[in-house]
This record gives sequence, C-alpha cells and structure tokens, in this order.
Amino acid sequence: MLTDFYVAFATVCFTLLGLWIVVVQTRHAEWRQSAVHRRRAYGVALHFSLPGLMSLLSLVDPASTTLWRISFAIVAVGGVMALALVRGPAPTGLGAAAYVAAVVLYVLIALVAVVPGLVADIGVLARPLRVEAVLQTILVFLGVNVAWLLLFDEAPPPSALEQAG
Repeated sequence: MLTDFYVAFATVCFTLLGLWIVVVQTRHAEWRQSAVHRRRAYGVALHFSLPGLMSLLSLVDPASTTLWRISFAIVAVGGVMALALVRGPAPTGLGAAAYVAAVVLYVLIALVAVVPGLVADIGVLARPLRVEAVLQTILVFLGVNVAWLLLFDEAPPPSALEQAG
C-alpha cells in the first residue's frame, strides 16, 4: 500500500513542478529582474522536486529500509542546505513562517530517516516510512501555498538603466 502511495505522490510532485515551471515562464520577464523572486521561485521548485525525488528513490527497492533511510536523509539535508542558500527576505510573516516550517519538516524527515526508532520513542504508532509520507505531504502542501503567495507577489519594476539597455 505504501508503494502505491509513493507512486502517486511522485507523480503529483512532478506534475506540480511542471505546472510551476509554466508559472515561472509566464512571470519570467518580471522575475528575472529580481534576485529575490528568482530565489523564491527556485525555493518553490524545491518544495515539489525534493519530495518527488525522495518518493522515486523509495521505489527503487521498496523492500530496502536502508535505501529509503539513506536517500531520505541525504535529500532532506540537501533541502535544508538549498533553502538556506536561496533564503531571501520574506515579504510577509506568513512567508517567513512557511520558510521556517519547510526547514523544520526537512529536519524531521532527516531525523526519522537517520533514527527511525525515534518515532516509536515519542509514542507515534505509525511506521517510520508512513511518518515520512505524512511529513512529505505537509511539505508539498506548504509548497503549494508558498507558490500561490509568490504567484501574486509584485515584482519590482525594472530600473531605468535596465529599460535603456
């Protein structure tokens, strides 16, 4: 049953990534002038591509707990590092909260992957891979909301120098 979840989830993640790329293309003229918007657009792409990557890697050998643990830990740590690198000033408190929540979710995904016994230790009755599925789902939901906010964010007008060139 969890294999079916990750097949569907990977499909959803990469479909959302494809839709996001279309959005970026429609806003490209505005966003290419703004380093902050380019970083935020990339951050949204990470919200969809990294959980999709984790899902695909979990399907390489569904019976191997070692494979999912290593791949989830590496991708989640990479997610924290990438989000730290693309971090820019958040336009609202909601944007800042979404950033912090995404970092926390990636840290939790890495922790569960590295120390799966932690799930039982804190009293959660679900298997670690199911907990990972829930965390990834929340991460993608968060990404959809961040994408929505960015879609309607005003990009600064190009400078007079850029208009003359």
